[in-house]
Amino acid sequence: MQKIPAVILNGFLGSGKTTLFRSLLSQSKNKQLSICAIVNDMSDLDVDGELIANTAIVEEDEKIMESISSHVLSSKIGIEKLDKSIEKLLINQYPDLLIIETSGSCHPMPLIEYFKDHQKINLTGVLVLVDCLMLSHDFDYGRNIIPYMQQNMTKGKRGTVNLLVEQILFSSHIILTKSDRIDHDKQQEITTHIQQINPYASINPIIFGKLSVESIIQIQDYNYYNVAKLFKELKPVLELEEDSDRPYNLATKVIKDVRPFHPQRLWDVCHQYLDKRIYRSKGFFLACK
Repeated sequence: MQKIPAVILNGFLGSGKTTLFRSLLSQSKNKQLSICAIVNDMSDLDVDGELIANTAIVEEDEKIMESISSHVLSSKIGIEKLDKSIEKLLINQYPDLLIIETSGSCHPMPLIEYFKDHQKINLTGVLVLVDCLMLSHDFDYGRNIIPYMQQNMTKGKRGTVNLLVEQILFSSHIILTKSDRIDHDKQQEITTHIQQINPYASINPIIFGKLSVESIIQIQDYNYYNVAKLFKELKPVLELEEDSDRPYNLATKVIKDVRPFHPQRLWDVCHQYLDKRIYRSKGFFLACK
């Protein structure tokens, strides 16, 4: 039996993975394509899973989606849960495509290694979403990514910069998001710096997740040869991280509060009390009468 094609949506925190995923699922419904989905959220709250579950095609058939929360997918336990989710999804169906959305803290290499000799799944693409706005603010349009990583290597440190660079290194396709929020010439500058990191990957800008599902289905087999050397270099390092569900000093905290949301207080906290580490918030508001 022919293997089921699969693509991984990987990328840093807030890069737009869920927006793209929802768009692909909506398109598949309109074009009558059979797609299965696996969503990973490092937090216990599983916001991304809830957002995907609210897509029309998933609401009609809950059996096409599996959600993995509380564990980063690239950890040892994350891989075990991924394996169980795939087995559960494929019990009585043979989809046209399997799409896996990782959390922003997920390293792609363990997933690529898992799929390399999979009996039922053929990994076709690793799509890494890169936030143009974040690169412009934090890395001078990509110019500082490699120097920052080199500083980490000199200090023997592995941080979020390492993760960002290594996500790009393992990608087959790089998707530039929020490109409409920077000047066109600066977008070209970002493309140039990213191509220096991974010259093998195609680079395409999108706005609000507008990428055709047909283009995803047409992706050919993932090229394991291009990353063979990376596997040898990084395997000893990543083996030290495989038991961690909070790699790169990332942490999650769930806050539930019945009090009305106060946007000014959030603004004050962000601009007066937070340091230079990365902070990201996501969640739900309940409308009350």
